[in-house]
Amino acid sequence: SQKHEFFVDMTCEGCSNAVTRVLEKLGGVSFAIDLPNKKVCIDSEHSVDTLLETLKKTGKNASYLGEKSA
Repeated sequence: SQKHEFFVDMTCEGCSNAVTRVLEKLGGVSFAIDLPNKKVCIDSEHSVDTLLETLKKTGKNASYLGEKSA
């Protein structure tokens, strides 16, 4: 699977909880949330488009930062 890094405009614990909820609903992902830097690193077989659409379901501004080398 591939590791992808995304920017998500998270300002608080509630925001990161929202991200956790949508990603767990999608399933098939393992992820790490870096709240201070507003980054979410996702390890998944899903396409970047799918992951980005999912992150946008939080209502937050989200964008793809690129692949993260293992």
